[in-house]
Amino acid sequence: MASDFAPCTKHVRITHDHGHVVLELHGEIDLLSTTEITPVLDAVTSEPAPQVVIDLRCVEFFDCSGLRLLYRARSRVHDRGGRLHLVCTHPLTLRMIRLTGLARVLPPSASLEEALGRPAATP
Repeated sequence: MASDFAPCTKHVRITHDHGHVVLELHGEIDLLSTTEITPVLDAVTSEPAPQVVIDLRCVEFFDCSGLRLLYRARSRVHDRGGRLHLVCTHPLTLRMIRLTGLARVLPPSASLEEALGRPAATP
């Protein structure tokens, strides 16, 4: 199981909710932190049909490295026939997600409950 492979770290905490692996990201998501998060993301998305939620509610800073991380997660989950949901409430992060067009293919939810009740992101 992914949580057995990838323990909680400074920037990512893994939980399970309704059959989904929830990656709760924390702090500043930048080039340095993504080097810590990427192996965790890869472990969680390596199985067939992964059910994943990326929760950004505890993120204080989010740059283009974070956007690449989301695109990577989306691609890996989609390639394996899984489902990916995004939770985000921070106005500046939401703005980046919308301006880059990522919101069209990975619509952000305001809560974990909303994300788990939403249909899968579009291919």
